[in-house]
Order: sequence, then C-alpha cells, then structure tokens
Amino acid sequence: MEDADLAAVARVRAGDTDGFRMLVERHSRGVFRLAYRITGNEADAEDVVQEAFLRAYRQLDRYELRSSFGTWVGRIAANYALDLVRSKRWTVERQPQVDEQGESLFDRLRSGEPSQERLLLSAEVKRRFEQTMAALSQQERTAFEMRHFDGMSIEQIGSILNLGESAAKNSIFRAVRKLRAALEPLFGRTEAEPV
Repeated sequence: MEDADLAAVARVRAGDTDGFRMLVERHSRGVFRLAYRITGNEADAEDVVQEAFLRAYRQLDRYELRSSFGTWVGRIAANYALDLVRSKRWTVERQPQVDEQGESLFDRLRSGEPSQERLLLSAEVKRRFEQTMAALSQQERTAFEMRHFDGMSIEQIGSILNLGESAAKNSIFRAVRKLRAALEPLFGRTEAEPV
C-alpha cells in the first residue's frame, strides 16, 4: 500500500488531483477513528478529517517520502484535533464504544441467557471501564486505543502523536495500570493464583 501511496503523491505533485482523491479514500477512515478518539465527538472528528486532508494537500511539498503517508496525515489530524479540543476548553464526555448496530462492546460479549450475577458483574465491569477510560488523559486514552483497539505499533503511535517511543509506551502503560486498578477488585485473586 505504501508504494501506491508514494505513486499517488508523485501524481499529485505532477498536477494530477485524482491522485489525492485516492489518498483520501484510502486513509480517511483511519484518520476519522483517530480524530474521534481524540475529540470524542463525531461532528468534530469529521471536521478534523476535512481540515487534516486540506492541510496535507496544501503542504504536500513538505511530505518526506521516508514516512508513510498515513502516518504523516495522522500526525496532522492528531495535532489539529488536540488544538480543537484545547480551543473549546471542554472535558470530553466519553460515550461507550459502539459498533455500527449501536451495540456496545460489552453487550456483544454476552451469550445465551446469563445469570443475574453475571449480568450485574458485566454491568459493573462496563461502568468501571468506561468511567476509567473517560478519566484518562487524552494522550493516555488515545495511545491505549490506538494500541489495543487498532493494533498499531508503538513506533506508529509515537509518530502520529508526536511522541518518542518511550513516551508512547509510558502513556499506554499508565492507561493499562489505571484500568487494571479499576477492574482488579471485581475479580479478586484465587488462592491458586500467584501473587
């Protein structure tokens, strides 16, 4: 895919605007997911996508072929999204992550007819998970979601969020530690488990 991106960039630099349309089609979903994770708002995420690709088009002469186009436009989007959030000075109210059918991740995990105890535990796990995710810093939440929901490498996360690899790792580690602290009391340790 990177070869196709490089060819499209070369076409745009040569004056063929259709090449840029191909880049937008190829990368807009990923940029939207990143923008939504940062802004927590669909309308703002759509604005970020439009602005990020507009800025990328205007600054295409600055794009260095050493990095992937997706990482480059992702960095532009992340910077703009963070600026947008800062300028609005609002605390992001996180909504539960839902799929296209409107079901939350935890609702999909249920199978058959679970017991009342299991339903109560699932509801409490969901509540604590969402509450803890909402309490994470934007950097921690975004890095965690990029790593564990999108499967991105530490290097990609660091590049997109304009962090060093150790800072990206630390953001993810802090998020995991906070989630573990919130969820561990619900499951407790059995005697057979090591301490």
